[in-house]
Amino acid sequence: MLDALTLATGVAALLLAAWCGWAAYRDEPTKDWHFIGMAVVTLLALIQLVAGIVLLARGEEPAQGTTIFVAYLLGAFACVPAAAFLSLAERTRWGSVTVAAAGVVLAVLEVRLYDIWGG
Repeated sequence: MLDALTLATGVAALLLAAWCGWAAYRDEPTKDWHFIGMAVVTLLALIQLVAGIVLLARGEEPAQGTTIFVAYLLGAFACVPAAAFLSLAERTRWGSVTVAAAGVVLAVLEVRLYDIWGG
């Protein structure tokens, strides 16, 4: 797996979590700028999904199994967009809390993806 991409996605997810956590602390819902941040993090997760599929197609195999690796890749990709839709439905500080939690979850998924690949 691409270690730099995994690290960049995890750090971006934590930055998004901190940003939305700060908004929740200030009792604000997610704003347009937050959605741009979510789009950037989602793009990184999409690039990682494509890179992981390409590596699998080339014959490389994760240390802990292909099925669990693909499941984690898909979960990492879907995490932030799902939170974005939930934050649209909840236009209070709890929408920001939801996105902040998704950022932390994505960072943990990135660590787990690194472990599954054999890091």
